[in-house]
Amino acid sequence: MPKQAGWLIPGLQVKRWFALILLGTALMTVGILILFDLQPIFNTMQFISKVATKISTEWLAFGIIMFGAAIFFKGWQKTNLSILDMEEDRDNDVLLEHLYRRRKLNRGPRIVAVGGGTGLSMLLSGVKNITNNLTAIVTVGDDGGSSGRLREDLGILPPGDIRHCITALADDEDLVNKLFKYRFNNGEGLEGHSFGNLFITALCDITGDMVSAVRASSKVLSIRGRVLPATLDDMKLVAEMEDGRIVHGESTIPEANGKIKRLFTEPENCKALPDVIQAIRNAELIILGPGSLYTSVIPNLLIKEISEEIVKSKAKKIYVCNIMTQPGETDDYKVSDHLKALVKHAGSNKIVDAVLVNDYLPENLADKYQQSNSYPVLLDSDEVKKMGIKIFAKKLIQDSKEGLVRHSSTRVARALYYWFKKGA
Repeated sequence: MPKQAGWLIPGLQVKRWFALILLGTALMTVGILILFDLQPIFNTMQFISKVATKISTEWLAFGIIMFGAAIFFKGWQKTNLSILDMEEDRDNDVLLEHLYRRRKLNRGPRIVAVGGGTGLSMLLSGVKNITNNLTAIVTVGDDGGSSGRLREDLGILPPGDIRHCITALADDEDLVNKLFKYRFNNGEGLEGHSFGNLFITALCDITGDMVSAVRASSKVLSIRGRVLPATLDDMKLVAEMEDGRIVHGESTIPEANGKIKRLFTEPENCKALPDVIQAIRNAELIILGPGSLYTSVIPNLLIKEISEEIVKSKAKKIYVCNIMTQPGETDDYKVSDHLKALVKHAGSNKIVDAVLVNDYLPENLADKYQQSNSYPVLLDSDEVKKMGIKIFAKKLIQDSKEGLVRHSSTRVARALYYWFKKGA
């Protein structure tokens, strides 16, 4: 397609304005000519009649239309580029692409993604290419690393998982990712902190709270969708192990070397953010996971209002199951064990309608997984079906010659959208 014709692509919502400008221009021109008694219609017909004796009417009409359209589109394009302060010789393919993408994605489904950590950010990287109506609900139980230090020193919500989500939703994801992941290797008080965490912390201090800080950073980085902390309360995770031990802190739970019996929070009754509740109520699709089951996904469900709203929601609900077990959290867990943990902590088996599982593993699975006691999560179909949960299996991993197992954000997003549209 010629570049100039790109403005005629369906979905841009500009063709109607082309027509309106053209009609208005034509009417004004005819009106002015009539005002000065130049008999525009009569003279035009006379001219066409004379020319038509030498050239066929069809070719004459076609030539006039094409010439007029070319002049009109060129003028309209130059006017808009001037308004947008773009250089004359600059390629406007990017403008067309952004306009088309925005129009298309603005009509996408209303999706709510619940989780935390790298699993949620991976998911958002893919789903942002499906819709702009995307809300990420992020756990705030993190107490390790840079986030833990900022939480302890400044009394703010941990910014780490929120930072990952903002980065994933940014238009220029690569550049923002490099900037936000940059860690200071020296400097008193700075060493070990990431720029992204400090950026969000500074905005939190300027704007007064984490929600305003996230909203401001979202505008600065022009992200698609929005990111919301699950709660503004100072929520801390506590795990009761099967041997009776009580383990405090998100970062210490996987290191406890035991089987988790149940997870709860301190304080016990954390309040959900009102925007979070509204997003769940408006959602057409709710996605749980992937990510650390007990330290990224379930913590959101421990906020009673959130789990209750998800259970009541008429939206389609699906859990993206992890591909590998996580040492210290889900040792020996099958797919049904993940689902049972979700149901137990949410207090209802209506927390999800289906589970998305990976059905492909590389033959040369990397040795590092076995060395760290991490194994593929087995799909026990019969047990899952007994729970009344549907199974949707697809290849979800990135291709890897080294035998590494990582979710492909594109494949996961496509699978979720297919399931949502087909109602599998």
